[in-house]
Amino acid sequence: MRIGIPKEVKQGENRVALTPAGAAELHQRGHSIYVMRGAGLAVGFSDTRYQQAGAILVDSLADVYANADLIVKVKEPQVAEYGLLRADQLLFTYLHLAANRELTDALLASGASCIAYETLTDAQGRLPLLAPMSEIAGRMAVQAGAHHLEMAQGGKGMLLGGIPGVAPASVLIVGGGVVGANAAAMAVGMGAQVRILDTSIARLRQLDDQWRGRVICEYATQERINTLALQADLVIGGVLHTGASAPKLLSRELIAQMEKGSVLVDVAIDQGGCFATSRPTTHQQPTYIEEGVVHYCVANIPSAVARTATLGLTNATLAYVIRLADSGLAALQTDSGLRAGLNIYRGQLTHAGVASAFSMGFSDPQELLPKR
Repeated sequence: MRIGIPKEVKQGENRVALTPAGAAELHQRGHSIYVMRGAGLAVGFSDTRYQQAGAILVDSLADVYANADLIVKVKEPQVAEYGLLRADQLLFTYLHLAANRELTDALLASGASCIAYETLTDAQGRLPLLAPMSEIAGRMAVQAGAHHLEMAQGGKGMLLGGIPGVAPASVLIVGGGVVGANAAAMAVGMGAQVRILDTSIARLRQLDDQWRGRVICEYATQERINTLALQADLVIGGVLHTGASAPKLLSRELIAQMEKGSVLVDVAIDQGGCFATSRPTTHQQPTYIEEGVVHYCVANIPSAVARTATLGLTNATLAYVIRLADSGLAALQTDSGLRAGLNIYRGQLTHAGVASAFSMGFSDPQELLPKR
């Protein structure tokens, strides 16, 4: 199969979807890899290294799309890429369609079949392609929150870990999944007072056994979220409804009652954000202040550490890229986890969460895929 690796054009996105080592693996299996010149330069992968791995260098986005049967990316297609997709192509990337009706409509109109990293599942029902970026985002959320608690950044002027005689900052993490667990580990390491809220008793039990009282684990009723948010210096939103819009956990009225200079970090912003006052920001302008509260809502947090993120992402995605390259859409027929990643199939919506976000109908992908 012919595989296209474009240079990411989303603002502030420095990752690349495939390392030279990954390209070599695909080349050895007889596949052709078309890499846009400069695609990996930001993270230290020269064009020469891709050539040595067997890839073919091309000069533009249009060249990548024109040559490829399978497009492998990091972030969702941008407006400049909409018209380059073809009905006979496979697209494999993060999509986060529930937060973007324009993109959803464009992909439906393209006729391409689109598989989302963030909804693909493994045999245990986990999200193996979302996990490594969630690990990074959870850890980065605490670093970003600590930085923006500084007065020069608009924060209330608190050191996350305090000092002897001065209490540390209070960190509230809403959502005990991969983001929340990694945020907790980082916050504990920096000496903060940490609470995690979640609606899964089983997950709370796991976290409580892990931290043995160092992190307070509580059930997430709306009343408890509101109460603790008013007491917190830093609130991290890490909730996830797979493929669907994130629930709004804090209202504008509640946020207006928080202490001025408190910080909200919305890791769910890719799925629409979990705070009523959230709107996407960039690494170039990562924050804004609303209702006196600092909001950090960067939509591609892992790109801040793009080299680590690129290596982690390729480690997770390569096996799936190989399967798609070897078998095409036929790989989805016998693998329910890979099939769960299919959000759009040849002009039809195939994911319930996305359909719910836009009050649209959807089709069962198992009924649409051609039978073997």
